[in-house]
Amino acid sequence: MPAYIISDVTIRDQEAFQTYRSRAAASIAHYGGRYLVRGGQVDTLEGEWHPTPLIVVEFPDIEQARRWYASAEYAAALDVRDAALSRHLILVDGMAP
Repeated sequence: MPAYIISDVTIRDQEAFQTYRSRAAASIAHYGGRYLVRGGQVDTLEGEWHPTPLIVVEFPDIEQARRWYASAEYAAALDVRDAALSRHLILVDGMAP
C-alpha cells in the first residue's frame, strides 16, 4: 500500500532551498519515491490553511518512507534544511488500489 510524505514549506533562503531540494530529490528517488506535487499554485477552498509551496511524495509503502526519512542520503539534505526552510511534515498511509 503506498504512503505519502506531505510537506507544507516556507522558504527561508532560496539558494539553500535549491541545495536542499536537489539533495532531497536524489534521496527520494533512491528510496523509490516520486513527486506527485512539487510546488505550484495552491487555492484554499475551505478553512484558514494557506500553504505555499506544498509538496507530496509517494513511496511504495510506509516502511520505505520511514527508511528514506532516517537515511544517510536524506541526512545530507537535512544538513541545509534549517537554513533553507521551515515546514510541517507528515507521513500518511495511502489506500490499496
